[in-house]
Amino acid sequence: MLLSRVFEPFLKTRPVCVMARCALERLLDADRLNDVFDETAQAQYTHELLFSTLVELMSEVVLGKQPSVHAAYQSQAADIPVSVTAVYRKLDRMELGVSEALVRDSFRRAEPVVRKLRAAEASWLPGYQVRILDGLHLGATEHRIEELRRTWAAPLPGKAMVVFDQAKGLVRDVFLTEDGHAQERSLIGRVLETVERGELWIADRNFCTLPLMFAIDRQQAGFVLRQHSTIKGRLIGRRRRVGKTETGIVYEQAIAVSEPGSGEELVLRRVTVELKTPTREGNTEIHLLSNVPVAAASAEKLAELYRNRWTIERVFFEIERAFESEISTLGYPAAALFALCLGLLAYNAVALVEAAIGCEHGRETVRNEVSTYYLSLEIRQAWDGMQIAIPPKHWRVFATQSDEDFAATLREIARRMQLARYKKHRRGPKKKPPQKTKYKNGGHVSTAKLIAERTSR
Repeated sequence: MLLSRVFEPFLKTRPVCVMARCALERLLDADRLNDVFDETAQAQYTHELLFSTLVELMSEVVLGKQPSVHAAYQSQAADIPVSVTAVYRKLDRMELGVSEALVRDSFRRAEPVVRKLRAAEASWLPGYQVRILDGLHLGATEHRIEELRRTWAAPLPGKAMVVFDQAKGLVRDVFLTEDGHAQERSLIGRVLETVERGELWIADRNFCTLPLMFAIDRQQAGFVLRQHSTIKGRLIGRRRRVGKTETGIVYEQAIAVSEPGSGEELVLRRVTVELKTPTREGNTEIHLLSNVPVAAASAEKLAELYRNRWTIERVFFEIERAFESEISTLGYPAAALFALCLGLLAYNAVALVEAAIGCEHGRETVRNEVSTYYLSLEIRQAWDGMQIAIPPKHWRVFATQSDEDFAATLREIARRMQLARYKKHRRGPKKKPPQKTKYKNGGHVSTAKLIAERTSR
């Protein structure tokens, strides 16, 4: 028994909430957070307000425990040695490097626990460590900043490029920009600094650039990228039909691309999927570029790998649904991006919880039957009461446990779960929306009369 008796009432009725609190205690360990700040911050400094205190305050908002930064401050004002104005000033000037470091540190803390749980999934392509790369655009904020009060235009607080580790099921890295108009490609140079031998990078056409492809190939890593219209290349030989997938017929052809400046040529595989159903943009086929050898993956396999790229879209959806990581009242880009990174950190905490549940109840069962919504709902409902009933001193042990002991703790709690309480309810296939009458400004109908007409038929 790795847990003290004080946890027993909640282990019986709210085991998921206990697991989530344990995971967050580990990833939000105050001493470690302050070390991350000291190692990363370039211009900011700690005087009276510790970085860990700021993270704790913002976490209350991101986790949905408080409706705003001001409300979170008011609830903890007795323990915060500065004014709310000073808190906002610190948020507004948060360095992007510090926010990025928060996410990277959460991965470094969570990844060994996933290994101890033996919860890592098999690689989608044996011999490669799969990385999925995608962009995340923050929604428009309110017009609270003085400069924004003079425009009706939607204020965009920035963008993020997120790297997802497929086998571990964790957000591995994030790259930020405050410019809401910046192209995602502007961050590719920073991504290239992290590419390592033996990785396989999967990304959409926005990231299909010659520098990215040549840099990945030089690192002896692989890529599967949807071809962007600006990448022309020189087609070699004839296109051959090689098979089919659920989405369409697959063809393959070689293509040579040249590196700007050096003129060096790289011969790639060009996989074309002739789609059964056109894309939302009306495309009837898509082209994929890859340097993965034929011996390692067939053309059909490369098409399947690209299709699985939508895994990261599910991550974004879960973050948006479960956490308040896009706070519309935070107009300053640095503050908004800081909140987003806390949302990514919180996702890694939930991923730890799901990994432990999968170990005890089966990964396929968790993937197909357990609803993340009901897991999040339990956390929201029980959090406040559990915080009051169990003093902070009882949680601190989880920040310092060894990876092996912490993994055992999570499994012990997961064993108490009754999965029926978190059952996923699948909806049927989407139906085509019925034709509506022409819109008339100010028009209205009586719902009761329409229902009466239906029942009288």
